Amino acid sequence: MAIRQKLSAGAWLARVVIALLLLAFRAVAQAQPEQQQQPQPQQGQSSSAAAPAKDQSGKAEQTSTDQQAQKPPQAGTSNDRLFFALPNFLTMENAGQLPPLTPGQKFGTVARASFDYIEYPWYSALAGISQAENSEPAYRQGVTGYAKRYGTAFGDGTIENFMTGAVIPTVLRQDPRFYQSSQGSFFRRTGYAVSRLFVTRGDNGHKQLNFSEILGSGIAAMIGTFTYHPRNERNLSTATSVWGTQVGYDGITLEVKEFWPDIRRKLTHKKQSDPSASSIATK
Repeated sequence: MAIRQKLSAGAWLARVVIALLLLAFRAVAQAQPEQQQQPQPQQGQSSSAAAPAKDQSGKAEQTSTDQQAQKPPQAGTSNDRLFFALPNFLTMENAGQLPPLTPGQKFGTVARASFDYIEYPWYSALAGISQAENSEPAYRQGVTGYAKRYGTAFGDGTIENFMTGAVIPTVLRQDPRFYQSSQGSFFRRTGYAVSRLFVTRGDNGHKQLNFSEILGSGIAAMIGTFTYHPRNERNLSTATSVWGTQVGYDGITLEVKEFWPDIRRKLTHKKQSDPSASSIATK
């Protein structure tokens, strides 16, 4: 998810992400004890006797899978959504080596995410935060100022999405997908997610320097800064600052993508195990 805001404008988002990472840490820490506590069939006990317990623990996963399967995604992509809302179509869970995406699939998936219905209220919220902080004062206040901030946020996000997810990956034949690790400790997975800013897969399956992120976000920052942003901000210093801020936000997004499946499983499991929810559903 591409965002172009000054660091002060993202303080609220950083707090939310920290809270989610703490929740992820708890989910990862509890995953291993829960697996150890799962009853194993005793010697001589039929496998069918242990089947109900397995079915109960798998209900949440099956429900989530069924919901995501309602609309088939493009081959090699997903239907997942961060927080059950934000498009997460280029994140692959528990996936090994996949066939490379064609240029049409790269552009199609990015377009699908960039113009998803949730993007419009998302950029509305970002424009509102920008207006409240009076960032880019040349836009001033009022409806006109808000409209300019909304258009700027939407343009920045869309250009950055296409550059890092479609244009540069197509030109350099790199894989724009994020492959969730799900292996190791919380800190190992945190390091893995950050490293994906600089390391990616090529279409040939080999590890490569992530030019799609580094070069793509830089080009997007240059385009936005030197075209439709206020004239007094059209300089190399501003473009460099925006570039660094964007890469930082992308790093936060990768962290959320890495731990979102753990958080989702925890949330859906609680929802399924809520007696009141099940009693209401049966009425």
